Amino acid sequence: MGKVGKWRDGKGTLSVVGGDTVPLEIAASYRARRRGLLGRTGVEGAMLITPCSSVHTFRMGFPIDVAYLDRHLTVLHVHTLKPGRLPRPRLRARHVLEAKAGAMAGWGLRPGEQVTMDADVAT
Repeated sequence: MGKVGKWRDGKGTLSVVGGDTVPLEIAASYRARRRGLLGRTGVEGAMLITPCSSVHTFRMGFPIDVAYLDRHLTVLHVHTLKPGRLPRPRLRARHVLEAKAGAMAGWGLRPGEQVTMDADVAT
């Protein structure tokens, strides 16, 4: 996907540099962003929360990997969060990618990598 415009809630795929392609859920509306992964017992693939520069894991039932992305979908920072955590916001982040703990390391996702998304979610 080229230049990113306005995002909508939906589904698609996420591709990382290592060639892995995973299912993607996009949370772009206020309601979808607010809910995120709360109330779930897991996630298949990943969830993109946009726009977003910080997350928390209060009331979360499982640990997650979090990747902060800039407006060009370049990874700024990746870390794993246990339930009940509130990390500091990443000021340059425009999007946050969430997945089950350990998934991003398996995909080879690290700072400086760029991801691509295949979905009809940007206008």
